Amino acid sequence: MLRFPLGRLEKSAVRDVARALGLLVADKPDSQDICFVPTGGYADVIERLKPGAAEPGPIVDLSGAEIGRHEGVVRYTVGQRKGLGIAAGEPLYVVRIDAAARTLVVGPRKALGVRKVLLRDLNWLGDEALEAIGPEGAPLLAKVRSTRAPAPARLRPLGAHEAEVELIDGETGVAPGQACALYDEAGERVLGGGIIRAAAGVQRAAA
Repeated sequence: MLRFPLGRLEKSAVRDVARALGLLVADKPDSQDICFVPTGGYADVIERLKPGAAEPGPIVDLSGAEIGRHEGVVRYTVGQRKGLGIAAGEPLYVVRIDAAARTLVVGPRKALGVRKVLLRDLNWLGDEALEAIGPEGAPLLAKVRSTRAPAPARLRPLGAHEAEVELIDGETGVAPGQACALYDEAGERVLGGGIIRAAAGVQRAAA
């Protein structure tokens, strides 16, 4: 059993408690980046670990035509709009990142649409065994973005540690490597989670 001692307290209430207890972190600013990096610059860390990720490369549209240049794929994420430096007739977003080719693929917002994600390293905590879930799948809630609430989904196991998750209402800005958390239909209990291996929908699935 996992219990969270803060329960249903809002962040402001937690800060009030910390302030009343005289804790030095009561008014510490929220972390918007990697908290364990002193400068907060994740790009600098990745550049040291994988130098090629910081090398410039092409920005291409969905047809593969080069329409600009970037300053290193490490500085971009799927769904990003700002910082592309491209003038176009409609807003463009990062749809896919080809790190091996140092290429950013951009397109309109609708190209970010995802309907299904494939999970690896699935850790299932639900009462019903995965193998007992039939091909029609099991209804639940799934969360693939930290800033959004869990949304209706359907889980279809593909093995002991893999599964397909159908996102009923779709989602945007989903990329391989992100986490997917699974909840019961009430949103009260975590049923498990895994790492997104591929995403499919309007955009082409990424391996």
